[in-house]
Amino acid sequence: MAKKVVATLREGKNDGRAYTKVIKMVKSPKTGAYIFDEQMVPNEAVKDFFKN
Repeated sequence: MAKKVVATLREGKNDGRAYTKVIKMVKSPKTGAYIFDEQMVPNEAVKDFFKN
């Protein structure tokens, strides 16, 4: 008989859920084509990333 997997409750600050992967399209000044700026930022800094 298989064992059941029990999920543990974690704090959001101690694991990967404190960060968000953000992707922004930016126009390249060299070629004029669009490139993707992709970063892992803390949840509190997501709005600041898109303002710049």
